[in-house]
Amino acid sequence: MALEDDIRILSGVRLFDGLTHEQLRLLAFGAENIRLIKGRDLFREDTAADCAYVVAKGRIALYQTVDGERVTFGYADPGETLDEMALIAHSRRKAGAYAEEDSEVIRLNRTLFRRILEEYPEVAAALRDRIAAEFTDMVSRIANLSARFES
Repeated sequence: MALEDDIRILSGVRLFDGLTHEQLRLLAFGAENIRLIKGRDLFREDTAADCAYVVAKGRIALYQTVDGERVTFGYADPGETLDEMALIAHSRRKAGAYAEEDSEVIRLNRTLFRRILEEYPEVAAALRDRIAAEFTDMVSRIANLSARFES
């Protein structure tokens, strides 16, 4: 895939809202494009998460293993991000992912993303604010749900 195609795809990712074309270019330049044939694993659950992925083409299935069997619980389509928090913090994959069909993903590594945050502190501040707002919204939704279970 061409660099400009990667920039176009990354520009549609919510996590990267507010990044300039030049910042997206840096991110895309350091990214790796991976092609997956149908059925191939992208990553397995409970492995170290050192990068995030953006689906460029195809469809990625998300699964967890229950009693030795894969149970698919969701899908990621073009433009969607997998494990975006891995760009910010050390973590383990909560689920596995495999190509539901022939697919392409853009692999974004944590080191490069952190370098961009260091070089562009305004991007880091905007990301912090976005994460805080999403966390606050999530806590509010959980509080609203918990009221349904009280009795």
